[in-house]
Amino acid sequence: MAQTHLQGVEISATQFLEIWRHYDTDGNGFIEGKELQNFIEELQQARKKAGLDLSDKMKAFVDQYGQKSDAKIGIVELAQILPTEENFLLFFRQQLKSSEEFMQTWRRYDTDHSGFIENDELKNFLKDLLKKANKPFEESKLEEYTQTMLRMFDTNNDGKLGLTEMARLLPVQENFLLKFQGVKMCGKEFNKAFELYDQDRSGYIDENELDALLKDLCEKNKKELDINCLSTYKKSIMALSDGGKLYRTELALVLCADEN
Repeated sequence: MAQTHLQGVEISATQFLEIWRHYDTDGNGFIEGKELQNFIEELQQARKKAGLDLSDKMKAFVDQYGQKSDAKIGIVELAQILPTEENFLLFFRQQLKSSEEFMQTWRRYDTDHSGFIENDELKNFLKDLLKKANKPFEESKLEEYTQTMLRMFDTNNDGKLGLTEMARLLPVQENFLLKFQGVKMCGKEFNKAFELYDQDRSGYIDENELDALLKDLCEKNKKELDINCLSTYKKSIMALSDGGKLYRTELALVLCADEN
């Protein structure tokens, strides 16, 4: 079915979701390695079968990823090359220019500070983005976008989006939260670290304390984190803070592993 969708001159949001799920076979939120090579092969076959040439974007994509066995793409990269009607994924991407802006947006819409964005909060987020871009929309479309977003990004099917899930709206290379996936701590370790770096025992971490914590994390995890990106990490994480005060629950979104 997914291969048939690839032949379409225009692909609907639902078909796009089916294509994504078909190629992200392990459901980890990326099309990578063998999955990516299969996608490229089948995309070329499907276009040929439909009598369609590869678009310039598709050609550039094949050139960039065709020979790389270790490459990976996220949902945004896929949306950039497929002719999806009403490409709302890219539209949202254009509204969120950086990790920092994404974190500020998250902070604004997780109104109950639960660490998740639930159905109504997500709907408000999408509604405001559409208004900001002066895009007219009907209530039914807004509901469809909300449900599609949930189905695309809610990897553990709990009906709400965690910060890391929602961050898949950012392109892979800009998604700094991916880097932190490999350095997340269990709850006990995280609490210990928070207390260690909250040097003045204020109950929150300020910018200088966060700086010290991140420097140590970069030293310990040179494979995942790059000390040259320290100021970017810091700015993005501080965007979650409450006027420069980074409380335990907010820092936990980035550094504490989910314990099911």
